[in-house]
Amino acid sequence: MAARLSLHDVSLHFGGVRVLQEVSFDVEPGVIFGLVGPNGAGKTSLFNCISGHYKPSAGSITIDGTEVVGLAPSRLARLGLARTFQHPALQLEATVLQNVLLGGHTRLPGDPASWSLRLPFTGRSERDIRAEALELLERAGLGWAAHLPADELSHGLHKGVELCRALLMKPALLLLDEPAAGLSHAEVEHLIETVRRIRTEEDITVVIVEHHMGLISALTERVVVLDHGAKLMEGTAAEAQSDRRVIEAYIGKDAADDAA
Repeated sequence: MAARLSLHDVSLHFGGVRVLQEVSFDVEPGVIFGLVGPNGAGKTSLFNCISGHYKPSAGSITIDGTEVVGLAPSRLARLGLARTFQHPALQLEATVLQNVLLGGHTRLPGDPASWSLRLPFTGRSERDIRAEALELLERAGLGWAAHLPADELSHGLHKGVELCRALLMKPALLLLDEPAAGLSHAEVEHLIETVRRIRTEEDITVVIVEHHMGLISALTERVVVLDHGAKLMEGTAAEAQSDRRVIEAYIGKDAADDAA
């Protein structure tokens, strides 16, 4: 089976600073894959390379066999990639529903002229996507907030809104950047259930950057651990948590020796 996402020797340099160093791994279709590591390991920079916000200095990134290095985020969205951010990027003055509807723009048929003329098919498409957005909000437990300004919701609920927006894009590959950051225990449990449902019901491949090892252990089939921009190891979450190199990367060699 061909990989949904494949990275080969991806490197990223800013001037003389090496942010990523020859990172390679494959993510198979339909799995939940974790990308973990201590602060400054390069996890979000790697996400930025995959999602088109950074262009790698070297290496290859393919989605379903298509080379995507150098493609704009809008083009990647049309290839089936959606992403959330550690700090949700919402239009706070707009309603929750309006924020979610932004995820549907890549699915609209026609061209700007069609929309300016309000041709009949554009109206039908808009109604269909609006109905899908409302359904996503209901399933996320956010239907009650659809017509409220986004700035009236909490940080945890903002993350739920951003996830609904990403799902409205109908992605084949979903990147979640620290989705549990700032969430309560109950919100993390709800997030775990939601991601499991997404993978099962929507057949979406999910890649998660996360510090919350409980969430990583509960969700992922495989993880890659980064340290100082390089791939440290790949395996299951349990293997990563017991790997001495990973323990040293997180807590330091002396502390790892004391814990041994």
